[in-house]
Amino acid sequence: MKILVCISHVPDTTTKIQFDEGGGALNKTGVTFVINPYDEFGLSRAIGFKEEGKSVSITALCVGGPEVQPTLRKALAIGADDAVRINCQPSDSAFVAHQIAKYAEGKEFHIIFTGKESIDYNGAMVPGMVAEHLSMPFVSFATKMDLIDEEHAVLHREMDGGDEVVESPLPMVVSCQKGISEWRIPNMRGIMAARKKPLSVVSPQEVDEYISTAKFEYPPAKGACTYFQAEETDKLVDALIQEGLI
Repeated sequence: MKILVCISHVPDTTTKIQFDEGGGALNKTGVTFVINPYDEFGLSRAIGFKEEGKSVSITALCVGGPEVQPTLRKALAIGADDAVRINCQPSDSAFVAHQIAKYAEGKEFHIIFTGKESIDYNGAMVPGMVAEHLSMPFVSFATKMDLIDEEHAVLHREMDGGDEVVESPLPMVVSCQKGISEWRIPNMRGIMAARKKPLSVVSPQEVDEYISTAKFEYPPAKGACTYFQAEETDKLVDALIQEGLI
C-alpha cells in the first residue's frame, strides 16, 4: 500500500509574527519552522498502519524551496520512507493543490493524507482541491481511520452532537485532525536513518496563479473596555444602545 503524506512548512506556534517593511511578506528572520501539526497527525497515522503489520510505503511531500528540506528530513526521521520536494514557492491553495495532484497522478497512491488546515493561513482548501483534481473520494476532518482491507476504509468525523462514521473505497484523500493519531518524537535511530533516506527534488508544473498578496496587516488593536457595577444596569443598557448593539 502506498501512502502520500502532504506536509506544510509553517512557523512554530510560539512565533511572534512580524512583516517586512510595507507589509508585503512575513519577516522570516529568527523564525523557527516546523511540520504543520495537523499534517503530522496524518504522518503518524500512516506509520501506525505499518506498525499494525500492513505493508505500507510512506512518501512525505512538501511544496517549497530548499528551506523546507529540514522539515522533510524530520518527517523521514519520524518514519516516512522517502520524501519529495516540489521546487517552487507555495503562492496560494489552488497552486499548491495543483502541484500535489500533478505529482500524485498515475503513481497509484492508495491514501493521500493532509492536515485539516495549515496553521499559518488556516485555509482548509488544499485537500478538497487535490481530491477534485484526482477524482478521488474525500473525507475531511477525520478523527479516526481504520482499514477494512486494501480497498476500503472506515473513518470517523466529529459533528455537532455526535460522531459520524463513514466508509469509503480506496484510493482516497483524507484531511486529519487531532484524534486520528498521536504525534511522534523522532528518536536517535530515526534521525540517523533519515540522513540516508531518499529526498527527491522535482520541478513544478506550469499553472495559472489566481491569487496574489497585496499586503499583510495586523488585526486592529482591541478597544478600551468599560466596566459597570452590578447595580448600574441602566448605564449598561444606555451604552449598548449608543453603540447600536441593542
